[in-house]
Amino acid sequence: MFEMFLSTYVSSTIRFLFLLAPFFVVSMFLALTRGLPAAEKASIIKRASISALILGLVLFFAGPVLFSAIGITLNSFRIGAGSLLFLTAISLVTSGTRNHATGLPEEDRDDVAVVPLAIPVMIGPATIGAILVYGAELKAVPEVAGGLLGLLSGLLILAVLLHLSGHLEKLLGKTGLNILSKISGLILSAMAAEIVMTGVAGFVRSL
Repeated sequence: MFEMFLSTYVSSTIRFLFLLAPFFVVSMFLALTRGLPAAEKASIIKRASISALILGLVLFFAGPVLFSAIGITLNSFRIGAGSLLFLTAISLVTSGTRNHATGLPEEDRDDVAVVPLAIPVMIGPATIGAILVYGAELKAVPEVAGGLLGLLSGLLILAVLLHLSGHLEKLLGKTGLNILSKISGLILSAMAAEIVMTGVAGFVRSL
């Protein structure tokens, strides 16, 4: 049982961390908060992380209920969510940004913590679909516990990176952060392909 929990926890942490595209989020955070005092930046990180966590937890448990309510199978949703995630991965690789987050205003915002930082920068449409799928896949209690802690750990690591964003920018520069975003996109594309292929295989078996 513990081995199942540990295995799920480790894989979920890595999976959710790449889903969150941390280096892209860091780049957006730097753009959205440039010139703000450190205390205000810390407050924004806290509120954005809490908002993303609440949404993530809701999505994690909402999958089965949602699929049943709208009459679709998990495999069908895997194909759709994986395809959307793949488009996001392509956007990260080609331009270093998520396709739904381009053109976000950087100024004239009273509060960027929830919108656009938490939604859609941290958790966008593709991430929403992927969390719904991953949450619905986990059945046993150790798996669910591992998945939940993995989601929490992924968001915690992202929050730490946001707190260190200024240092990361000095160390890596904008070019370095952009390169890391592109590498994350490559890994994200492989995850998307796995989701789609699992959905296709399950759909074929059900025929």
